[in-house]
Amino acid sequence: MGIELDVKSFDDALKILSKDYKIFAPIRLNGKGAFSDTDLVTYGEISSYRDIELSEKSRYSPKEVIYPITQTLFYFTENEYKEPEIDDKGIIVFLRPCDANSYLKLDNIFLKNGPYEDNYYKRLRDKVKFFVIECTKGFSTCFCVSTGSNKFLDYDVFFRFDNDRITCDVKNDEFSYAFSGKEVEFTPEFIEKNEIEVNLPDIDKISQNLEYVFNHELWDEYTKRCIACGRCTVSCPTCSCFSMQDIFYKDNPKCGERRRVWASCMVDGFTDVAGGHSYRQKYGERMRFKVMHKIYDYKKRFGTTMCVGCGRCDDVCPEYISFIKIVSKVTDAVDRGESK
Repeated sequence: MGIELDVKSFDDALKILSKDYKIFAPIRLNGKGAFSDTDLVTYGEISSYRDIELSEKSRYSPKEVIYPITQTLFYFTENEYKEPEIDDKGIIVFLRPCDANSYLKLDNIFLKNGPYEDNYYKRLRDKVKFFVIECTKGFSTCFCVSTGSNKFLDYDVFFRFDNDRITCDVKNDEFSYAFSGKEVEFTPEFIEKNEIEVNLPDIDKISQNLEYVFNHELWDEYTKRCIACGRCTVSCPTCSCFSMQDIFYKDNPKCGERRRVWASCMVDGFTDVAGGHSYRQKYGERMRFKVMHKIYDYKKRFGTTMCVGCGRCDDVCPEYISFIKIVSKVTDAVDRGESK
């Protein structure tokens, strides 16, 4: 059974929940797009139904909610260090199934990638409650069905937004106090077919033809086309690379803070090492590293592709490079390599 809400009762629920939770959802920032007369759809805090942007895919993902662009890990003096305090409130995120699944991909990286957990990630991640937005049509560059990220059943509350008619399924009883309305028959639905289908390569075939795929001429195209801006990785909900910065205060150079800052395998300087050396200087080599990590290395380790098929990388690339087409080319190369 579901609960039918109108806009007022939905806003009343948000007001009740806001006492204990920070609430995030896709929002529209007028005039904040790539050009002065364009808008930016991204994630931010909301307080009402009218704040939520549902008609357009967000340019950036909700990853930033639990994995900030810049995150202070600790403050230090010459004698001691101290971790920063975090807000006592929980976190509610309104998001589509693909983005909910992206959190699970990040969990593997930060919580299950060895004997230790990333505490800075975990203490924010443990606060998150999933308010999943029903998505049955997707957008033109989505391919979540191909990556198996079109469904997410481990939600706390599931919402169907049909103009101003709102229906929800409260699975987590923790939130039942906030939602009241007419009970109706309601079964969550998920998209079953995207406009685009992507034929992902078989990882066993890649393993058998690894040298052939890595040295394939297809990567040369991206040495010429890619400009190493990193927009694809910044918009990606599952990219997790970072660098460390030690900031020393001017008024006392013996005190400061250590920060974790987003980085990208696609940008200059990421693979610089001591002695003036640098790996993957060609942009095509960086593209190969990124793509193969998404569809091969990660899957070999965790049993699922890292990519959730949100299509944001295709949306934001200034050179119109399509991740979808690259994957198709890799699949073709793998098949040709196997036939030799």
